[in-house]
Amino acid sequence: MAYSIIKDVERGSFSEEELTLVDIEKVPKHVAIIMDGNRRWAKKEKIPIEAGHWRGAENVDVILRSAKELGVKTLTLYAFSTENWNRSDREVEMLMNILEIYLINKKESLIKEGIRFETIGNISKLPITVQKVIYETKKATENGSALELILAINYGGRDEIIRAAFRIMEDVEAKKLNKESLNEKVFSQYLDTNKWNDPEVLIRTSGEKRVSNFLIWQTCYSEIVVTDVLWPDFSSRDFLYAIVEFQKRRRRYGE
Repeated sequence: MAYSIIKDVERGSFSEEELTLVDIEKVPKHVAIIMDGNRRWAKKEKIPIEAGHWRGAENVDVILRSAKELGVKTLTLYAFSTENWNRSDREVEMLMNILEIYLINKKESLIKEGIRFETIGNISKLPITVQKVIYETKKATENGSALELILAINYGGRDEIIRAAFRIMEDVEAKKLNKESLNEKVFSQYLDTNKWNDPEVLIRTSGEKRVSNFLIWQTCYSEIVVTDVLWPDFSSRDFLYAIVEFQKRRRRYGE
C-alpha cells in the first residue's frame, strides 16, 4: 500500500515565550541529528513501517523551519547509513523510493526557502534514479543561502575515513601531497564534510545513547543531546529544548 506524505504537521514556529528560553547569540551554527525511531513509532501507532518512514520524512520540514527560525546555518541529518543495507530488500527499496519522492516534491519549497541541499556519503551506490534526483536538487538549490541541509546518505563514519585515507594515498603517490605534511587539518580536507565546520551539537532521538557510526571524526567535541522522543514526534518545541540544553553546557575542549 502506498502512503502519501503527511501534510498536517506542525509548522515549526515558536511563541515569544519559547524564544525567551534561547540565547539567540549562542545558537549553534551547525546541528547534526540522528533521526531515529520511525519503525518504533509505526509499531506504537499500529500502522505499517512504511507509514512511519513517510511520517519521518515529512517531519524533516518541521525541523528545517525550526532550525532556520533559530538561526542555525547548517543542519546535517542521518538519512541512510552504510549499515542500513542490512535491512530487508523491500525496506531498502521503500527507503530509496521515499528519498526520491521527497526530493522531487520538496525541491521548489527548498528553493523558495533559500535552503541549499547537499549530501555526504557514497551516493554512487544508490539507484541511478535516486542519484539523478540528488544531482538535480543540488543544482536547483545551489544559490540557497539561508540554511544548508546536508543529508547523510549511504554514509558511515568509518567508511568515510577509509575513503579519505585512499584519496590521501593516491595524492601521496601522485606527489600532490607530502606525507610529512599530513595532520588533522589536512586529513579533514579529504573527508566528505570538508566544506563545513564540525557540528557543535549532535541530537539523537528515540533515547538510544550511541553515535551509530555517524560523523565519528567530526563530533569528537560536539555536545550530545539525547531525547526519548521518537523522530516522527520530534517537534519544533523538542528541537528548541535541545538547543536550550546545549546552551547550558560548558564546552571544555580538554580543559
